[in-house]
Amino acid sequence: MSEETVGESVELTDFSQQDKQAAPASENTSSGTDLNAEETCTASDLAAVFDVPVTIAAVLGRTHMEVADLLKLEEGDVVELDRKVGEAIDIYVNNRLVARGEVVLVEDRLGVTMTEIIKGENK
Repeated sequence: MSEETVGESVELTDFSQQDKQAAPASENTSSGTDLNAEETCTASDLAAVFDVPVTIAAVLGRTHMEVADLLKLEEGDVVELDRKVGEAIDIYVNNRLVARGEVVLVEDRLGVTMTEIIKGENK
């Protein structure tokens, strides 16, 4: 992928390595409080990523079968999965496990309720 600059330049800052000391007075919020950036962020601060498409998958279970067996499946056939009824399902965002949840019925549609958020591993 080529990198091009179009329009104005943007300065990127890596805050991950900063210590937890209070920011200098020039970097404090306009209200004059000593809150760090994490405490003052709102949903509107993330507006730039709201339109980024993601793929979400709710995995009820898995199974392994040969292609020949897969081709023999007909409407109404049952495929046994590796999970039991009532067991938590896995929720993936862009092929990364982010949560576990339960299947729920909302009016006449299926949905998922997240019951556990999976913290990401630092790589």
